[in-house]
Amino acid sequence: MAGFKTLDDIGNIDGKRVLVRVDLNVPVAGGKVTDATRIERIAPTIAELSGKGAKVILLAHFGRPKDGPSPEFSLEPIAKATAEVLGRPVGFAADCIGDAAASAVAAMNNGDVLLLENTRFYKGEEKNDPDFTEKLAANGDIFVNDAFSAAHRAHSSTEGLAHLLPAFAGRTMQAELDALEKGLGNPARPVVAIVGGAKVSSKIDLLMNLVKKVDALVIGGGMANTFLAARGTDVGKSLCEHDLANTAKQIMIEAAEAGCAVILPIDGVVAREFKAGAASETVAISEVPADTMILDVGEKTVKTVADWIDRGATLVWNGPLGAFEIEPFDRATVAAAKHAAARTKAGKLISVAGGGDTVAALNHAGVADDFTYVSTAGGAFLEWMEGKPLPGVDVLKR
Repeated sequence: MAGFKTLDDIGNIDGKRVLVRVDLNVPVAGGKVTDATRIERIAPTIAELSGKGAKVILLAHFGRPKDGPSPEFSLEPIAKATAEVLGRPVGFAADCIGDAAASAVAAMNNGDVLLLENTRFYKGEEKNDPDFTEKLAANGDIFVNDAFSAAHRAHSSTEGLAHLLPAFAGRTMQAELDALEKGLGNPARPVVAIVGGAKVSSKIDLLMNLVKKVDALVIGGGMANTFLAARGTDVGKSLCEHDLANTAKQIMIEAAEAGCAVILPIDGVVAREFKAGAASETVAISEVPADTMILDVGEKTVKTVADWIDRGATLVWNGPLGAFEIEPFDRATVAAAKHAAARTKAGKLISVAGGGDTVAALNHAGVADDFTYVSTAGGAFLEWMEGKPLPGVDVLKR
């Protein structure tokens, strides 16, 4: 990771107060964390800093509080869950600035871990307000950002602090940046991208960027119908943004000019109802009955996708190929995911995937752990794929 400052560059931190921006925006029900994945991912950075004698002070947001402090958005229950994951005590301060934070930090011993209250309880956080940023910085000597998922926001705790304190990428941030560099920054070629999901309108920037960077673009999900319709194919009652036909055509023109192959479905699984176990059949994409919806790609398309995966050295995946949440319309996504996972395990493919639906689909297929890297970053991952600058990353560059 030559382009970014990491913990390898941090030097002696014994006794230093290290402010660590982490992602603790985890699902909570009944006051208990129901999925600790994000906490588990930050554990190596916390353990490393603590092990070197730093006073580790965690900064995080939780939810979207609108009018200042609110019990439902307090990080206090998450401090307990973090302690359980780390296997060590984690202190909690009832504020992220001011006397409550300062006194909690002053009471820390070397190696201690402290979580400060939700940074978004202050409007200055999301405004990247210099006064608020200075108040946060007052409790630290060094800043470490380990929250790639919040790196697309120029907030006080993600970007502002890096202008006031020596700033470094944590291990989770480093792993994400390394994976993304392998995915699109400086990838092994050929690069194949799979992009699915419901609508073209939500991924225009993504598609426009990818056709200039990848060698083949597989389009699935509902958005494939918009491309098919733009080529004159009747997609029946399928989800389709007919008003974006010209946009789809422009993306295909730009792909052709860039030498990027665009792979669209050649067959589809159609049904007259969108429900589990609905009667369905596989038809050629040119023979979709007018009263049906395309809810998944067919076996011939899956074979084509698998062939492209076999040709690729790198795979970047965002979005399912069909309505994977409902059987039997999960089959294509599961089959393609298992094929990519097998190629990855065999050492023949670098596979990087991200986005909420994508992670859920790979978990559904049981192969998330077999991909080279699966990003839980959501919006930040999408904006990286769109080629947009990420303020929380850019400020860590050497």
